[in-house]
Amino acid sequence: MSIPNSHTRSVLTHYLDRFPEEAESTHLLEQALEDDHELSSRKEFRIGHATAGAVVLGPQGRVLLIHHNALRTWLLPGGHLEPEDGDLQEAALRELTEETGLAPEKVTAVDALIPLDLDIHRIPENPAKGEPEHWHFDFRYLYRTEETEVRLQAEEVGDHAWRSPADLPSERLTAKVAPHLAAL
Repeated sequence: MSIPNSHTRSVLTHYLDRFPEEAESTHLLEQALEDDHELSSRKEFRIGHATAGAVVLGPQGRVLLIHHNALRTWLLPGGHLEPEDGDLQEAALRELTEETGLAPEKVTAVDALIPLDLDIHRIPENPAKGEPEHWHFDFRYLYRTEETEVRLQAEEVGDHAWRSPADLPSERLTAKVAPHLAAL
């Protein structure tokens, strides 16, 4: 069973209640929801589809980044939704476990209901996969762990690093992580 659009809409509503200043930046996602696009399908290309990611705070306030083989860049763990995912947070945790080997019992969701961040970014055309240019609506959930040992999914991930929050992909995300670092 795929994650229904009703769940995605509910998560978005709660997210915007917490971060109302981001409402304008979600117009593409709002349009896809209004037009009832199948956002849980990685084959939904009319506008784009939902993905789920993990921001992992480890010991000494470091964040976990992975080096993605295909994209050749440092990213947060995460990826496409799968039919067996029950909700967006579950998808983020599954992706985290798949890509890093961090067992679900070794991480704690800071808020399982509302993501820490919603990143909407363009994905370029990929003729090799027959995919047109589209958008990813990446729901990023915050986790904590004391575990530092990582077992990478070699097919997709070439390396990992525990980095400073300043190395996160955006200043907005770094600012959102900052209050959680103070609680460590």
